[in-house]
Amino acid sequence: MIRNDIKSLAAYHVQDCKGLIKLDAMENPFALPEGLRQSWAEYVAASEINRYPDSDMLELRQAIAEHEGVEANQVLLGNGSDEIIQMLLIACEPGTCVVPSPTFVMYNLISRWLKRPVANVELLKDFSLSADTFLQVCAREKASIAFLACPNNPTGNLWSQETVEKIAKNFKGLLIIDEAYAPFSSRSHTSLIESNTVILRTFSKIGWAGLRLGYLLGTPEIIAHLNKVRMPYNINVLTQASAKFLLQHSDLFRKQAEVICKQRKVLSKSLSAIAQLEVFPSETNFLLVRVPDATATFAALKAKGILIKSMHGQHPLLAQCLRITIGTSEENQSVIQAFKEIFE
Repeated sequence: MIRNDIKSLAAYHVQDCKGLIKLDAMENPFALPEGLRQSWAEYVAASEINRYPDSDMLELRQAIAEHEGVEANQVLLGNGSDEIIQMLLIACEPGTCVVPSPTFVMYNLISRWLKRPVANVELLKDFSLSADTFLQVCAREKASIAFLACPNNPTGNLWSQETVEKIAKNFKGLLIIDEAYAPFSSRSHTSLIESNTVILRTFSKIGWAGLRLGYLLGTPEIIAHLNKVRMPYNINVLTQASAKFLLQHSDLFRKQAEVICKQRKVLSKSLSAIAQLEVFPSETNFLLVRVPDATATFAALKAKGILIKSMHGQHPLLAQCLRITIGTSEENQSVIQAFKEIFE
């Protein structure tokens, strides 16, 4: 009854984090301030959970549109960016999906669920991307859809503006520029929105991971077509209410992102000072670090109460690499001390 290709897949694994400093999932480490938490609880308490949620979500789309400097009819909402990736792959014409490699695993995984072929374009050793190679693969594979994570996960780097622009202007299919890490990046690509280019965003990285709310910015025509494959009532009442409330306090999350970026510099500098480590440049809320033995280092960190993500074995370019989410100052100091104890 179950497809053989599905049987061969492994379920997405989430690590047990009980009792550990959790730095494995690129989450914002800051809890809501207590006063704001109380106000949020009172606001959400007025939600009518006995009724289906607002399927059109105009008020929320207007708030996001104002936040992003676009119109409400240019905003599509999803249950996390994962659902929007699924909508895009369902709605797009049949054909190959082209992605860099390594990159966010869900592009490949959801394509496989939907039986859409995928072509990978290998990054260079410094994690840069050749626009010419990417476009050549798109042409060869007759690609109808492509994803660019800008900045990229799990490498953390941001490809040049020239690279992204060249792909956007010359690709003949639908290009999705995934800006999940935009709050920590030096550059955005909203100026590239066209009939064939859309921007994918999420609120998960700024501190709302538990709400599971992603959004897509595109032309009104593209958004209208994608809404045809969006499940009715896909964003629940509590998430809609929470997002409308929290957007009124966007300055708080912007300032937290600034703190995270400063802490990223501190952590990068401190880990780079350890001779055995190679720390890669990052424009995200995580660092990719190459160690002599990823398996042993992961286990040693976990024994010290710190949970990170081992990328070793996922791609040849990620050999012996660990991905470390930027935490609070105290959490980052714990990471620095743990690495010193392990390697010095």
